[in-house]
Amino acid sequence: MFRSTTLPAWRTVLVVVAHPDDESFGLGALIDRFVQQGAEVDLLCLTQGEASTLGADLGDLAPIRAAELREAGTLLGVRNAWLRQWPDGALASVADDARADVDWALDQSRPNGVLTLDPSGITGHDDHRAATALALSAATARDLPVLGWTIPESVAHALSKEFGVEFLGHREDDCHLTIEVDRTTQRKAVMAHASQAVPGSVLWRRLDLCGEREVLRWLTDPEPTTTMEATR
Repeated sequence: MFRSTTLPAWRTVLVVVAHPDDESFGLGALIDRFVQQGAEVDLLCLTQGEASTLGADLGDLAPIRAAELREAGTLLGVRNAWLRQWPDGALASVADDARADVDWALDQSRPNGVLTLDPSGITGHDDHRAATALALSAATARDLPVLGWTIPESVAHALSKEFGVEFLGHREDDCHLTIEVDRTTQRKAVMAHASQAVPGSVLWRRLDLCGEREVLRWLTDPEPTTTMEATR
């Protein structure tokens, strides 16, 4: 399998995620890399995360999560951050309707490619899987390339053992891109999600274990230019 150490030279990128904080906790360093290399990045988040499931106990959490997303997006240099209100924990059940939002975002962004989570959902979360499936289906219909962020299998095993929560990764030999990242901006964006980035969170341990690298897989056929770069 070919591997590359550079992100594609997309001028515009659409990021599709399920929950507020996915864009920072998971994809923040990669979004920052795209922005630093001159890309315009738009973000579509399909649910308010735990806003509905926790709202009864913590008050109206939805506007808090929305404000956190806007702040995190600004810190990451995102051009537009669109937040939808499909039910968290049940995104797959409204996939036919939510697909229209992904198509709308593609129309607005007109991206060269799409960035989302690996189909494993990293933790196997049904919403993560559903958001990725929607992004992949909509992008494929337009012949757009899709990159999926994942974590190394060794990191997944370590996190599962330490926290007792299932994490799903891939062997680095099975990943197509290994990207060196600077996490400075990502960490600032993470802190914007004060309702979620609590001390002792698995997030911090994952960032430590991943270090200054992120790995991705092509969820569609890789771009010819990327293949050529990797095989030189």
